[in-house]
Amino acid sequence: MVLNALAIDPGRKWKGPWRWFDESMLNSCVPLEKVKANGISFENLASIARCAGAEVEPFRASHSTIDDFRKYVTKCSTSDECHVIASYHRAALKQTGAGHYSPIGGYHVGKDMVLILDVARFKYPPHWVPLTLLWEGMNYIVESTGQTRGFLLISKPRSDGTRQHD
Repeated sequence: MVLNALAIDPGRKWKGPWRWFDESMLNSCVPLEKVKANGISFENLASIARCAGAEVEPFRASHSTIDDFRKYVTKCSTSDECHVIASYHRAALKQTGAGHYSPIGGYHVGKDMVLILDVARFKYPPHWVPLTLLWEGMNYIVESTGQTRGFLLISKPRSDGTRQHD
């Protein structure tokens, strides 16, 4: 979803003349069958986005602040140059399931709420949640790694080679 929103060319056709990413094209770094069987780690998601041509800055919640998160959500919600993907535990949002990734589609400054564009649309349609509640969900520890979840800042690489978010 984010790679398509950034208009990154997958280098091949999806269907007919359209050149859009779908999940079958995301196995360049991590075999898709492995992801389907074991899920995807924070590092693997960042790697897949990089392999697809995106610039990626990963932020673990334990090495960031809620103010940093709010700053990037605000910036990316008012620009088409970047997008934020949240890695959070659904329990913090009183949802079924465990760890999950979804892009942030918007930010309401007055209410301090984010619009989660849940990639599991069959389960949860896009929904607004308090930014503080999502931050809580990003602070859950991943049992297999002992690290917190967090967020990824994804952007289209600049043609001059400089970083987008410095």
